[in-house]
Amino acid sequence: MSLLSSILYPAPRLHESRLKNRFNGRWVVVTGASHGIGEALVRRLMHYGANLYLLARSEPELQELCREARAMGCRASYRCVDLRDRLALNSVCGDLAKTLPSVDFLFCNAGKSICRRLVDAADRLHDFDRTMDLNYRSMVALSLTLLPALRRTGGQLVYTSSVSSLYPPAPKWSAYHASKCASNVWCRTAACEWHSLGIGVHVAYLPLVRTPMSQVNPNYHALPAYSAHDAAGILLRLALSKHFAYKPWWAWVTAPVASFLAPFVRFFYQKAAR
Repeated sequence: MSLLSSILYPAPRLHESRLKNRFNGRWVVVTGASHGIGEALVRRLMHYGANLYLLARSEPELQELCREARAMGCRASYRCVDLRDRLALNSVCGDLAKTLPSVDFLFCNAGKSICRRLVDAADRLHDFDRTMDLNYRSMVALSLTLLPALRRTGGQLVYTSSVSSLYPPAPKWSAYHASKCASNVWCRTAACEWHSLGIGVHVAYLPLVRTPMSQVNPNYHALPAYSAHDAAGILLRLALSKHFAYKPWWAWVTAPVASFLAPFVRFFYQKAAR
C-alpha cells in the first residue's frame, strides 16, 4: 500500500474479542452476500460464530458460503433472489417473517451502480427503476418486514451507502446518487423513529472499494481504494457503535466545503459535461 493510500484509507481498527462476543450465536441477515463487500462480510461473520441468512443472486457462491459456515458451527440459510424483482422480494419478505422471529443485525449491502448521461437514458427508464428497486426499495421492504424481529433483540440496521452522496451530484450518476440519497434520508428518519424501540440504524458512507462492481469502470483502476475485507470491517465496527454514520476522515472536512462551494462545483461539472 502506498503512503497516500494508507493516509486516505487507513485500515479499520477492530477489537476481535468484542466482535466475537457480540456476533457469536446472533442471527444476521446480509444482502448482496455472494460477492465483493457482502462476501467479505459473511466470511468475517462466520469467523465470529454468527448465524447467517444470506440473500444474493449467485446460488453456487451462496451454497458454498453456507457450507463453510456450517462447517464452522454456524447455522446458515440462503435465498437466491434478484431483489429488483418485486414479486421475488415479496416472497423473500414473507419467508423471512416466518423463518426468523428475531434478528440481531440486518446488513443491507446489495447495490447497483450505473454511469450514464441523462441524454443517453431517454429510452432507458428501466435503468432508474432497477437501480431504485435494489438500492432503495429492497432495503426499505426488508427493514419493515424485519422490524418486529429487530425490535425483539434491540437489533441493528446497517446500510451500505456511498461517500459520493455527500457531495454535489456529479454528471452521469443520476440514477445511482438518487437511489443512495433516498436511502440515506430514509435511514435518518428510521434512526429517529426507531430509537425509542431500541433499534439502531446506521449508514456507512463508504469511499471507493475494490470490488468486481467498481472495477468495471477503468477510471477507478489506478485510484486508492479499500479492500472488500477492510470495508467489511468498517461495517462491523459501525454495527457495534452508537454512531449513526461512518464517513472517511477526509469527508468530514471536504464535504461541507464542497457543499458551500456547490455553485462553483456545478459550474465546473457543466463545463466538463459539454
